[in-house]
Amino acid sequence: MSNIARGLEGINVTATKLCRIDGLKGELVYAGYDIYELAEKSTFEEVLFLLWNNRLPNAAELAELDKNLKSERNLDDVVDRLLRELWPHVRPMRTLEIAVEVLGAIDPKSGELTQPQLRLTAQRLTAKMATVIASYHRLRNGQEPVPPRDDLGHAANFLWMLTGEEPNALHKRVFDVAMILHAEHEMNASTFSAMVTGSTLSDMYSAIASAIGTLKGPLHGGANEAVYRTVDAIKEERNIASYVEALLARGERVMGIGHRIYKTTDPRAVILEKLGHEVAETSPDRWYFDLSLKLRDYLARKLEGKPLYPNVDFFSASVYKMLGIPSDLYTPIFALARISGWTAHLLEQYADNRLMRPNALYEGNESRKYAPIGQR
Repeated sequence: MSNIARGLEGINVTATKLCRIDGLKGELVYAGYDIYELAEKSTFEEVLFLLWNNRLPNAAELAELDKNLKSERNLDDVVDRLLRELWPHVRPMRTLEIAVEVLGAIDPKSGELTQPQLRLTAQRLTAKMATVIASYHRLRNGQEPVPPRDDLGHAANFLWMLTGEEPNALHKRVFDVAMILHAEHEMNASTFSAMVTGSTLSDMYSAIASAIGTLKGPLHGGANEAVYRTVDAIKEERNIASYVEALLARGERVMGIGHRIYKTTDPRAVILEKLGHEVAETSPDRWYFDLSLKLRDYLARKLEGKPLYPNVDFFSASVYKMLGIPSDLYTPIFALARISGWTAHLLEQYADNRLMRPNALYEGNESRKYAPIGQR
C-alpha cells in the first residue's frame, strides 16, 4: 500500500524564495531576513515590498509603494453599497470574502495575469481590504465609515478608520509589528488554497477569496478568536485548572498552544508577548494579557515534556484586545496582513505555473455489478 501524507504533512508542493521556517530551532525568515530583525527595524510597507520583490526597497521605491497603496484605499461605490446591505446579515470574514470577489467582478482587467497587472491587483487588494473591514465595523455600530488619511501608514490608518481616533505611537508600532508577524508563513493552509486556485489560471481575486475562506477555519486563522473566547470564559486565575481539565476531558484542544511546524517556541509569539507587556502598562484591559500569561504558565506545567508552546495566535488575542479591537475582527486582521504573503506566492505561481492536481489512493470496492433499481 502506498504511503499517504495526511494533511500533506512533510510534502513539498513548490519551491519558493519567500519564506523559510525551521520548526526545530524556532526560526522564521522572510526572503533571507530574520523575523526578529524585521520586527525590530522594519515596517509593514517594507515587508510588502520585500515579499513582492525579494529585496528591501530604497527610499524612493518605498515612497512609491506608499503612494500607490494610499491611492487605492477608497472603496468603489458598489462596494460601499454592498457593505451597507451586508452588515446586518454577514459576519466579518464572510464580508471580506464577498467584497474581494466583488472587487474582482468590477475590475475589467481581473483576468489579465501579467506580472505588472498582478502587482497592481496585489496593491489594490492590500489597500482596500483594510478599508472594507474598518467600514464594515463602523456601519454595524451605527456609525459612518471614517475616510482614510494620507498622512498615516497602512497599519496606523487601519486603526484610525476603525475607531475614528489616531492611535498613539506605541499602538501604531505594536499593530505594525503584528502585521509584519502575520505577513507570511510559507505553505500554510490558506496560502496553499490560494495557489491551488491560482494554478488553474483563475484570477488573483478568486485565489484570495479562496484563501480567506480557508483562513476562516478555527484550526487556522480562527484560532486567535478562539483564544480570546477561552480567556474570556476563564475570567479569573482560580478557574484556569478546572477549565483546562474540562476542555481536555472533552477531547478538545487549547487553542493557541502548539503548531504543526514549530516544535519549540514560535518566534512570533515571543515578539508579541514582549509587545504585550508594553501595551499592558497603560491598558484598562490588561487583565486579558495577565490571565493569558497565567494560562500559559499553567499549560507549561501541565504539558511539561511535550513540544507544545504558545503560537502567534495565543498572544495576538490579548494584544488586539488591549488595542481596542473587537474579537470577531482578529481573523480579518490576520487576512489584512497575510494578503502580502498570499499575493507574493501567487506572483511566483503565475510566473511559472503548473496546475496543482495531486492523486488520492483509492480504497473503495472493486468490480461491482449494477443492479436495476427494482432489484436493490
